[in-house]
Amino acid sequence: MQTWNKEIIIEAPIETIWNLFELDQIQRIMPNIVEHKPLELKEGVVGSTYEQTYQEGKRTEKYIVTDTEYENTDQIKHKKIEFTLAKAFKIQTSFTLVKLDNQSTKFIYAGQNEGLNLMGKTFIKLGSSKKNERVVEDFVEVVRTEALKDS
Repeated sequence: MQTWNKEIIIEAPIETIWNLFELDQIQRIMPNIVEHKPLELKEGVVGSTYEQTYQEGKRTEKYIVTDTEYENTDQIKHKKIEFTLAKAFKIQTSFTLVKLDNQSTKFIYAGQNEGLNLMGKTFIKLGSSKKNERVVEDFVEVVRTEALKDS
């Protein structure tokens, strides 16, 4: 199993950053998601499902994302999602924002990738932890960059 937990301070208001995670903005911070459409939106968000289409090069994957945790207060914004990719990986990620002051927000990106079958477990075991760290670093940097554009 691969896990990650990255924290940074972004010099932008909490609401500005949180807006990047809205349905109509998600492609700004996750450009490989070429389609993100709601299937079922639940009151209170938890249990809501979305169909995402992810494209990397010529390869395209469709999967169902489920919101498993959600908090939206003035001081803390949090969303945790999970999905199964290619019937081989169960992926859980969380995005947490903590308001430090009106212009500073702590962004915490955490998650795990678990192999569900022999193929998935082998890929994770053979995969590069450096490559995974780079993906996490790149994502956090995109969120920071996009938030600064809007603040």
